[in-house]
Amino acid sequence: MRYLPLTEPDRQAMLAAIGVGSVDDLFEDVPKTAWLDAPIADLPNHQGEIEVERAMTAMAGENLSADSVPSFLGAGAYRHHVPATVDHLIQRGEFLTSYTPYQPEVTQGTLQYLFEFQTQVALLTGMDVANASMYDGATACAEAVMMANRATRRERAVMSGGLHPHYRDATRTLAHFTGFEVSIGDPDPMVDEDLTARIDDNTSCVVVQNPDLFGRVHDLSALADACHAKGALLIVAVTEVVSLGLLTPPGEMGADIVVAEGQSIGNPLGYGGPHVGLFATRDKLVRQMPGRLCGQTVDTEGRRGFVLTLSTREQHIRREKATSNICTNSGLCALAFTIHLSLLGEQGFLRLAETNHANAVKLADMLAAVPGVEVLNDSFFNEFAVRLPGPAATIVDRLAERGILAGVPAGRLFADRANLADLMLVTATELTTEGDMHALCDALREAL
Repeated sequence: MRYLPLTEPDRQAMLAAIGVGSVDDLFEDVPKTAWLDAPIADLPNHQGEIEVERAMTAMAGENLSADSVPSFLGAGAYRHHVPATVDHLIQRGEFLTSYTPYQPEVTQGTLQYLFEFQTQVALLTGMDVANASMYDGATACAEAVMMANRATRRERAVMSGGLHPHYRDATRTLAHFTGFEVSIGDPDPMVDEDLTARIDDNTSCVVVQNPDLFGRVHDLSALADACHAKGALLIVAVTEVVSLGLLTPPGEMGADIVVAEGQSIGNPLGYGGPHVGLFATRDKLVRQMPGRLCGQTVDTEGRRGFVLTLSTREQHIRREKATSNICTNSGLCALAFTIHLSLLGEQGFLRLAETNHANAVKLADMLAAVPGVEVLNDSFFNEFAVRLPGPAATIVDRLAERGILAGVPAGRLFADRANLADLMLVTATELTTEGDMHALCDALREAL
């Protein structure tokens, strides 16, 4: 296929049509300090594939890999074991169907695993129905708030201070461009929020995370009742889906919409992605749900088959009836999730959750014995907050120089909150060994 660039008259016609004078006007929101006024001078000349591979490998070798050193990172992206079977199966030809299942008769492989995925998500969350996945947990959260606004015909979302800032910011971005109000609580691991006091007659939903950003586990039943008494919906976000192996599902506590990050199952860490967003709700709200919904049917000969039951994007239905512009689901990541969870089974998933919690309890006890370290949590699953005698970011950097990824400084998530600068989020999973724990505690004793 030939590359046919636009002519200058073509460009001018397009610019005139959208009402700008030049291409530079399209980038007016980018600070001028970030603009280049000349080509980058120190870029190397072009090289062959072998040379480029060597250069990139050398650069990658300077990174600290979470798989090669003791790692206690979490805060929304978790290191878990992914069986080799998952990678093998997701590459099988039966799953290499079209990108979008427009024609069900030729995409039965894709539709069937998405149907199984939806079933798994509904069971995990304790909800009636789940969609075929979203981009990630943060965008799923933002879409959930917009869904609640439509369902309640209200325009004010109350968000817990314990909600992950990425989820908060994704929602706030949509609020800015679509015109609804967002009320955000203060992040403080030492204070129990009174979210019920912030619900008024214009509140469409309350968004809360469980376990929250600081690892605290909550009983949300009373909050759900308070939301429903005011005509609002309760949205529960889960950043660590493995926690649903032990904790009461949000649906059993009265949640109306549950969103989650599914990366922990079947998907390795990869510099922040790709991830897979989970989205589940009640039957009565299903027509307001964004994304796709696969369903089961029978053909004219009575054989089991799968179809797209609901497709809420404007590409599929009349634009004015669209509930989302999500253009796809995270198909490959959803497939990996489905395969891994199927391999684990119900009992295997329970044992995985139990191992995560047991390792976190052991680590918390060991850290509590380190002079200067204070464990803040009374309850947690596999992640908790500790207070250090100094800026957590500085201490984390010190330990990284020694080959230990100690945790996530809360100050990096909340740069404007000086009271959180000495807090660090620490995570233990099934991959955390006792040797890793001793290495962290010994390094902290020396660093503090």
